[in-house]
Amino acid sequence: MADLTPRKGMPSPRLEEGEFRKRYLEQFHDPAFNSLTVELEKIADVAWDAYRNSRKSPFTRKAGPDFADPDYDLSIDWIAASDTIKAAQQRHDEKTRPRYLLINASSRSEHTCPGEMSKSFRMVEIAHEIIAAEGDADIEVLDMSRLASEYGRNIHPCKACYSTAAALCHWPCSCYPNHSLGQTQDWMNDIYPMWVAAHGVMIVTPVNWYQASSPLKLMMDRLVCADGGNPDPTTTHGKRAQEAKEIEMAGWDYPRHLEGRVFSLIVHGDTEGVGNVRRALHDWLTSMHLLPAGASAELDRYIGYWKPYATNHPDFEDDKAIQDEVRNAARTLVEAVRAKLSGNLVAAGENLKEPRPK
Repeated sequence: MADLTPRKGMPSPRLEEGEFRKRYLEQFHDPAFNSLTVELEKIADVAWDAYRNSRKSPFTRKAGPDFADPDYDLSIDWIAASDTIKAAQQRHDEKTRPRYLLINASSRSEHTCPGEMSKSFRMVEIAHEIIAAEGDADIEVLDMSRLASEYGRNIHPCKACYSTAAALCHWPCSCYPNHSLGQTQDWMNDIYPMWVAAHGVMIVTPVNWYQASSPLKLMMDRLVCADGGNPDPTTTHGKRAQEAKEIEMAGWDYPRHLEGRVFSLIVHGDTEGVGNVRRALHDWLTSMHLLPAGASAELDRYIGYWKPYATNHPDFEDDKAIQDEVRNAARTLVEAVRAKLSGNLVAAGENLKEPRPK
């Protein structure tokens, strides 16, 4: 029997009060706050107390009869996120109207430093127009450039609970918000139900340094809980690693919370890496048991190959072929979603038992 004792030994990240207060008050650097120095010091006192006492979830209630441990004090933040996901799943299961999620994964925006929109956003608009023309679809657009341009938009990094034990990774993620660490305003609790409700998902991303964009990668990592995550945090009594390890070793079914959604991918770049990124995203999605819409729904293309960055939008405007390919990708996604909803989409092998569960 393997030793399931959680391994320890990393240096502590805990701050002394002086350093904590310094970092906390840096957010009020604007001289306009100078007249509120006394009030801010009082607020910093409360923040320090929350930090020192690790009040991650200051508002809780008893989990209730729907959970393994009804008496466990469950975070109200998590309960609200879970309820939203359950409602999204109901919308997905109704199948009365096709539901699509279109994702602009570029961080470029005209509303902050670059001062110019992204090509990814323009391609999402093209796809939106095609899908909307069907007339009977519900479409959500997730514009990830808002991570860089909108106040209070964060996707905090995955804490890798899954790597300790699958049952320790809760669905939805219970790592955030962590009020004691100031890890709040996390966008993922809004993003999870977008994925859950959708029948079809299209991701449009640039290549950034041979990889998917940083906003997309943040979201990908935080979607790990959608693929094998534990929908009942009371089974592990929060984040008790030893309990989670024992649960996994006793037999974990690795629930696929996004299984059966259909996807399309559009990856574009200017020099190198588009094929590798598209393949990596394809593998990620299929590993979560999402279904490829078809060959025409996946693109990796160069726009303005090795040309100046300053002309990348004119180059896109001149490239009528890629614009038509985006339209065809949207049409293919629509066709696949309709086939899936009608029970006519054949995915050979989808009912086979996996010899190596995740």
